[in-house]
Amino acid sequence: MGRYTGPSCRQCRRAGEKLFLKGDRCFTPRCAVERRHSPPGDPSARRRRATDYGLHLREKQKARQMFGVMEGQFRTYMDKAFDAPGMSGLNLLRILERRLDNVVYMLGFADSRKQARQFVNHGHFRINNVKTDIPSYLVRVGDVVSWKESDKQTDFYKERTDGIPKRPIPSWLSLNMDEMSGQVATLPADEDLRKTIDSRLIVEFYSR
Repeated sequence: MGRYTGPSCRQCRRAGEKLFLKGDRCFTPRCAVERRHSPPGDPSARRRRATDYGLHLREKQKARQMFGVMEGQFRTYMDKAFDAPGMSGLNLLRILERRLDNVVYMLGFADSRKQARQFVNHGHFRINNVKTDIPSYLVRVGDVVSWKESDKQTDFYKERTDGIPKRPIPSWLSLNMDEMSGQVATLPADEDLRKTIDSRLIVEFYSR
């Protein structure tokens, strides 16, 4: 199955909560979750009681859609989480948070993870001054994420960095306002991980 190309807001309505897939629009009354509280699809299906499998699947899909990860890649992340020491669910969330496209988004350089993924694919960012155009690259402690030097003279760069920080910067990242670069100070701690995702349900889904 290829990447989902339908309306992003439909995914939020299916999840029943905001996945912040549309940037600033998610914070306005135009947000589809605010305007239409019902999930998409046949209304008669909403009366059915969700099974345990359905609840586990829905949580897994929500995490995939929030971070924009394909099913095969998500399963690979889960395998790594099982092999790593500690709680598998937290290991999974920590891997997802370390993706380069997520870091670019959390630093405020993009309005959404989807936009951040596009920026990385187009080669706008460097890791330790080395061109990195792989959105799934997992940052490590000490890595510095910076803009391509030639971008800094463009209107595109000025528009993207105007008003930064646009949202709170996670404690495991540090933002250099002068250079408009970010550094990975530490790995995400347990309290830095997504509270809106129940990682226990995802682990149980893959443990069947």
